[in-house]
Amino acid sequence: MFEYSNWAVLTVNFVVVLSLALSGVALCAVLHLVNAKWRFEVRHLASSLYALFPLAFVLLLVLLAGGDHTFPWWNGTVTSEYHMPGWYQPHWLVAREVIGMLFMMALYWVFIKRQAVSERSPEDAQKFHQVATWIPFFFVLYSTMVAWDFEMTLVPQWHSAIYGLQQFVSNFNMFLSFLVVWIYVLNTRERLLRPVPTKIYNYIAQMMLAFTLLWVYTFYAQYLTIWYGNLPDETGRIFGSLPGESGPVFGMQNGDYAFLWWSMLALKFVIPFVSLAFPATRHNPIAINAVAGCIITGTLFERYLWIGGINGTGAYPVLAAVLVSGVVATAGFFLVRGLMQRTQLIRGKW
Repeated sequence: MFEYSNWAVLTVNFVVVLSLALSGVALCAVLHLVNAKWRFEVRHLASSLYALFPLAFVLLLVLLAGGDHTFPWWNGTVTSEYHMPGWYQPHWLVAREVIGMLFMMALYWVFIKRQAVSERSPEDAQKFHQVATWIPFFFVLYSTMVAWDFEMTLVPQWHSAIYGLQQFVSNFNMFLSFLVVWIYVLNTRERLLRPVPTKIYNYIAQMMLAFTLLWVYTFYAQYLTIWYGNLPDETGRIFGSLPGESGPVFGMQNGDYAFLWWSMLALKFVIPFVSLAFPATRHNPIAINAVAGCIITGTLFERYLWIGGINGTGAYPVLAAVLVSGVVATAGFFLVRGLMQRTQLIRGKW
């Protein structure tokens, strides 16, 4: 029960829930700033994912209470042979994560309130625009901190300058995939008081393709740099250690998690690119949903690779993944549904 692999499942659930909560409002802000006309069709639906923040905050507190079950460097034993910066101190970790999430919750709450009255007067529109300009900045800053704390620094000697970007780009594409599936389900079940037009599927599919290309660019930029540099501190986590070197025998790519590694590449790049590169696929809601399912699954594989597969070895915690993810998904469902009912986005029970 207290094995690291099981706690890693909880960490993955936290990162996924937090990413969905963050990305919904971020999309609304970006669409507003670029003056995308179709933002009016999705903005209230996307921002309703704000309801996931309380769940993310509870998961955060549980993970912080887990100490070295969540962070291998927590008690200092892993970092004793390295000169580690003050960033690796439990009290600083707790402070920045708790304060950071509370700040983002407050900022997003202000954005949603301003968005609701943004068309009431020119003054309200200006105030809303001012808040919207801050959302992308803090989204990137906070998402980078989460990527470092909960994924990159799990192996203290491993680092990558581009990892924060790669992580939240990947998670945002997962959000876009979730959004298109979510809209499709609500539309086909006729639960929305104001159905989303069919053309929106194509718009989101184009963004999914763009973020697929951006993700593979950041992935390859990091991978090529590590492979070409061939520094043991960097290659160990991905490829494994070379004969005679200290560190894990296997890395994520070559160890017990190799299946997840190669599946991730197929699900997050090969299938989406080959499919969404053609206009016919981007105008077919069923095909878009199939690709979205691949991206979501590939992102879940990716998150567990970086969190649970820090040594590249070990059995898959299937039972823990099913139980924990099922409980978290159920809680998230009721939170979002409750908010959508209160804001009169859906009709009846869903």
